[in-house]
Amino acid sequence: MDIALTPTIIALAIISGIAVGFVLGLIGGGGSILALPLLVYVVGVPSVHMAIGTSAAAVALNAMASLAAHARRGNVRWLAAAIFATAGIVGALAGAHMGKAFDGQKLLAMFGLVMILVGANMLRPQSGVGRLDVELTRETAAKLVPRLLAIGCAVGLMSGFFGIGGGFLIVPGLMLATGMALGNAVGTSLVAVSAFGLTTAGSYAWSGLVDWKLGALVVMGGVAGAFAGTASSAFLGQKKRALALVFAAIVIIVGLFIVARGITAYV
Repeated sequence: MDIALTPTIIALAIISGIAVGFVLGLIGGGGSILALPLLVYVVGVPSVHMAIGTSAAAVALNAMASLAAHARRGNVRWLAAAIFATAGIVGALAGAHMGKAFDGQKLLAMFGLVMILVGANMLRPQSGVGRLDVELTRETAAKLVPRLLAIGCAVGLMSGFFGIGGGFLIVPGLMLATGMALGNAVGTSLVAVSAFGLTTAGSYAWSGLVDWKLGALVVMGGVAGAFAGTASSAFLGQKKRALALVFAAIVIIVGLFIVARGITAYV
């Protein structure tokens, strides 16, 4: 059942979308992991599964918008993306099926643990080392395709289970599988983020667990937030790493809060 769109709910949904989009535009990733806790704790979506399905749809649409920008810059390795995403869709379907059968509060507590791990990973220095010219050819296919299939399926499974874009796993996964540079991995990852999000959202929608009107409001806010975040990113320049560290700390704190709420719910 869709949540009633009162003026307050509409405002909170748009503000939540702005927050997600702003972080994505400002530091280039990580913002989508906030979508689920924002929908549950700020907007007040009563069903965890409804929040997962709705956030997956919103994340997918935002990723598609970002993908267009990266494609224009030539940052997308389409063949590698297609293989990775195809395997990931299979994993995402399985993950979404498992997630819907899981107790909502336990699923949310597990999501909190994932947030803590993501935040901790963001605290580590990121390396952009890699090759800009990575392409799949007859010579490299035997080595790269099995890696892309295995890692893509594993990441898709987690993405579908938690209803997240999974960019924080897809980017290092692509770099591990192919050795491509960070900039190309970020652009290429958006193909998989879009595919996984749409797959998860489709599975949840089939079960009546996507609030499309609410998701549209989050996307609207996300577009506005992305513009503001991108502009701020260019303005702040050298301070982006410091901002990423602050955001990582926020993700860890929110994750700890969600885990604590999950534990108290069963004590």
